[in-house]
Amino acid sequence: MGETCDFLVIGAGIAGASAAHELSRTGKVILIERESQPGYHSTGRSAALFVETYGNSVIRAINKASRPFLDTPPEGFCEAPILSPRGTLFVATEDTLPNLKAAFEEVRRLSDTVRLIDADEVHRLHPALNRALIVAGLHSPEDMDIDVAVLHWGYIRAVRARGGLLVGDAEVLSLKRQEAVWTAVTRAGDFQAPIIVNAAGAWADEIGALAGAAPIGLGPKRRTAFTFDPPMDLTLPGLPGVIAADESWYLKPEAGHLLGSPADETPSAPCDAQPEELDMAIAIDLIERHTTLKVGRLVSKRAGLRSFVADKSPVVGMEPGLDGFCWCAGQGGYGIQTAPGMGRITAALARGDTFTGDFAALGITARDLAPDRPALKDAGRLKEDAC
Repeated sequence: MGETCDFLVIGAGIAGASAAHELSRTGKVILIERESQPGYHSTGRSAALFVETYGNSVIRAINKASRPFLDTPPEGFCEAPILSPRGTLFVATEDTLPNLKAAFEEVRRLSDTVRLIDADEVHRLHPALNRALIVAGLHSPEDMDIDVAVLHWGYIRAVRARGGLLVGDAEVLSLKRQEAVWTAVTRAGDFQAPIIVNAAGAWADEIGALAGAAPIGLGPKRRTAFTFDPPMDLTLPGLPGVIAADESWYLKPEAGHLLGSPADETPSAPCDAQPEELDMAIAIDLIERHTTLKVGRLVSKRAGLRSFVADKSPVVGMEPGLDGFCWCAGQGGYGIQTAPGMGRITAALARGDTFTGDFAALGITARDLAPDRPALKDAGRLKEDAC
């Protein structure tokens, strides 16, 4: 018969772990992962920034709902803080100044601490930026670094403490529902549950197809990053993260080094993404043109997949006409910072409940996230026809 539980969560990255954490409050959860360790793909390759004003209106609302948990996690959840001060500086050249001003008009409604600053203050906050090119900035001082490992493993430990299981090397081979119970046949054995949560990241549409769900049009996109040594005279503590106003590159301190990226979104099949030399060369050129930094020896390099659907909002909720199959997918590049909110929403919808309270106050409805919302139905059909 295999292992049985109340909720079977497919995918043990941050999305699956946060959903499992909330579901384990009311039932037994088994969390299965295709890799030998959880968080191997996108979760373990994040830039690890909490930027409350990042993303579309739905993402920004979930960011806001997630902040209290990240600031003050439950007692015993973790032994170290999840968030630490960083601040973010969006910077503009003459060409991208309209982008910066448009962003300010959008985010000033969400935060009274975000402000436009001139080139002198930009340089004071980040002395390595190129005075000849950078003409203005948008400073968001309350943005934070996220300790992804502390958050991710806090969720997993809590699931285990409540009697749940984490099973690795459990790639799903087939899914079948019979007599109100799903059976997942995996490389690690069979698992049964009345409710499945599909948190498989870039593979979510493939898992959906195994279950007989309509595609949501998920598009994995590769993002490249690398770290390099800072100059000796640049003090990293207190230095803000820097994001170009047109989001063509970013730069931030990471573990005693500087992390750079071209902020690329290259379409990819679900895979173990690897960095491309061209993408790194583009990022190095952009960083060296917009700063006084010289990128020498690369300390590390990585790539990860950020999975989006057509409207770039997450997909959460039960698949219409497919009892017991719940989506938790399409987090894009916001999965870490939205994890507490997404976990709560996923658990509520998987149980057949509604989510209200702070989510309702922030204007989020189940329809905004539903797998059959019009934009996704159209995108899914187009993708299916193209195949």
